[in-house]
Amino acid sequence: MNPTVETTVGEANTTAIVFFFIFVALTMAITFWAARKTKSTEEFFAAGRSISGRQNGFALAGDYMSAASFLGIAGLVSLSGFDGLIYSTGWLVGWPVVLVLIAEPLRNLGKYTFSDVVAFRLKQTPVRVAAAIGTLAVVIFYLIAQMVGAGNLIKLMFGISYETAVVIVGGVMLAYVLFGGMLATTWVQIVKAVLLMGGAALLSIMVLMKFNMNPAALFAAAAETYGEGVLAPGSLVSNPWDAVSLGLALMFGTAGLPHILMRFYTVPDAKAARQSVFWATGLIGLFYLMTFILGFGAMVLVGKDAILAVDKGGNMAAPLLAEVLGGKGLLGFIAAVAFATILAVVAGLTLSGAAALSHDLWVSVVRKGHADHSEQLKVARVATVVLGSLAVVLGIAFKNQNVAFMVGLAFAVAASGNFPALVLSIFWRRATTYGMVAAIIFGTVSALALIYLSPTIQVGILGHAAGWFPLNNPAIVTIPLSFLVGIIVSLLAPEKAALDGYDAKERRMILGAAED
Repeated sequence: MNPTVETTVGEANTTAIVFFFIFVALTMAITFWAARKTKSTEEFFAAGRSISGRQNGFALAGDYMSAASFLGIAGLVSLSGFDGLIYSTGWLVGWPVVLVLIAEPLRNLGKYTFSDVVAFRLKQTPVRVAAAIGTLAVVIFYLIAQMVGAGNLIKLMFGISYETAVVIVGGVMLAYVLFGGMLATTWVQIVKAVLLMGGAALLSIMVLMKFNMNPAALFAAAAETYGEGVLAPGSLVSNPWDAVSLGLALMFGTAGLPHILMRFYTVPDAKAARQSVFWATGLIGLFYLMTFILGFGAMVLVGKDAILAVDKGGNMAAPLLAEVLGGKGLLGFIAAVAFATILAVVAGLTLSGAAALSHDLWVSVVRKGHADHSEQLKVARVATVVLGSLAVVLGIAFKNQNVAFMVGLAFAVAASGNFPALVLSIFWRRATTYGMVAAIIFGTVSALALIYLSPTIQVGILGHAAGWFPLNNPAIVTIPLSFLVGIIVSLLAPEKAALDGYDAKERRMILGAAED
C-alpha cells in the first residue's frame, strides 16, 4: 500500500532512550534485590530452586524469544511471505520434544548444567570436558549473533556508534549476571517476556484494525501487491532437503540449548518443570502467531523496498511497522523492547557459559569436586567476566559480517552435539563414557565443519561460486551420524560401571532425588 515510507530510523529517538533507561532502572532494582539473596552457588546458578512453574514458563519464553524471533521472523515474513513460518514452526515444535523427553529427567538427574545428566553414571572428567566444549560452542555463536544484533539496533535507534552500543550491552548484562545471578536473570526474563508479548500484541491489533480485524484481508492485500507467491512455500527454502534439515536443527536444537536446559534447575521439582514447559509453549506459540501478522503487516503497510533500504536482512521490519502505525513514540517503545529482548537473552547465555566453565571444568575436572561454595561462586563470577568481555570483543570484531547464519549454526551444533548425548545417556542402558564423549565431539565438530563448507559460508560470506557441501544446514546428516557414532563407540567399548548404574539412574529419573 505504501512502499515508499519516510523513516526516522537511524536518528536518536528520545522515546527509545527514555524507555531504555526505565527498563535498565527497573532491572537494576531487580538485580540489587537478587544480589542480597544470592550467597551460594545454588542461588547463583539455580535461583535457590525457588522459581514456580508459571514463573519459569514466562522466563523460558523470555529466554527463547530472542532478537532472532522478534526482529528476524517478522523480517523474513515481510520479505518472503509464507516461508518465513518455517523458522517459527521449527522453533515451536521443539517444545513438545523438550516436554516429553527432556524436562523431567533433566530436573531429577541434574544440578546446574546438562552435563550433570550426561555424566550421571559415567566417568566425570571426559564427559564434562566434552559437554563444556559443546556448551561453549553453542553459547559463543549465539552470543556473537545477539551482540551484533544489539549493536546494529542501538546504533540505528539511539544515534550512537556501533562499538559504544556493544560495550553498553556488555556492561549492563554483566551487572545482571555478576551480582544477581540466576534469580536476577529469571526476573529480567519475565519482565522482558511481558514487555515483548505486550508490544507484539499491540502492534498486531493495530495492523488488524487496518483490515477490519480480519487476517484473511491482510493476506489478500499482500497477495494483491506482491503476487500469490507470498502465500505459498518455496521463496525462502526451495530445496526440500534443506527445508527438512533446517526443521530438524530448529526442532532438536531447542532440546540441546544449554541456556534453555539450565532453566529446569530453577524449579523445585519435576512437576514444576513440566508446568514451565506447558506455559512456555503456549506463550511462544501465541508470540509466533503474532510475528506472522507483523511480517505481513510490514510487507503491506511499509513495503519490501522501504524495509530493504534500511536493512538488507529485513531485521528492521517490526520497528518500521511500529513507526508507520504509531509514529516516533511507538517506534521508540518497540526499539526499547527489542533491546530488552537482546539484553535478557545475552544474560541467560552468559550464565550458562559461566556454569560450563566453573561448575563443569573448574569444580568437577580441575578440583575433582573439592571446592567450597565461596570458591565456586568466585570462579563463577570470574568466568562471567571472561565470557562477557569475550562477547563484547567478538561483537565488535564481527561488526560488518552477516551473522544471521550464526543462530542457525548454534541450533545445528546443539542438535548435533548435545541432543544425541542427552537422549542416549538418559534412555539407553548401554551408553558409555567414551560413546557419549564421541557423540558430543563428533556432532559438534561435524556440524561446524559442514556449515563452513556449506553455501551459507562459502557463497554468502566468502563469495565463492558454490559450497563443498550442498545444504545450508547440516542437521539432516550430523544428527543421525552423532547418534550412530555414540552407539557404535559405546558397543565397542562397553563399561560395566555405567551398565550397573543404569537402574539407580532410572529410579532417580522417575522419582527424583530424596533430598529434593
